[in-house]
Amino acid sequence: MSSANEAMSKRTLLAAIADEDSVTGLLLAGVGQISNEEGKETNFLTVIPGKTSVEDVEEAFERFTTKRDDIAILLINQHIADLIRYRVDGYTNAFPAILEIPSKDHPYDPEKDSILKKVRRLFGDN
Repeated sequence: MSSANEAMSKRTLLAAIADEDSVTGLLLAGVGQISNEEGKETNFLTVIPGKTSVEDVEEAFERFTTKRDDIAILLINQHIADLIRYRVDGYTNAFPAILEIPSKDHPYDPEKDSILKKVRRLFGDN
């Protein structure tokens, strides 16, 4: 098995940076992971307005996208991605894939989605 295939085979988890309702639903669906391994304690961050700082969101994004090798997809509420939009839009790695999802109180806006922006640029639909 090549080293690229080995690296991809480690990526088996979903991670989430989301509001309380979204994280609860994802945990009930079995997405959550809790570990004693240093740096891999959880694969989710619950963002609570007024309590969770932008720095906490940015640190979780950094941890899930660059410091962990077991995450295949990062789910992030679009309104939370807006808090660190420059980081989300600047992310270019294939893994983990970043998917912006709606939340109960914030509908999905395709005009803000970083992946759709990249696809439009690729096909020249600015």
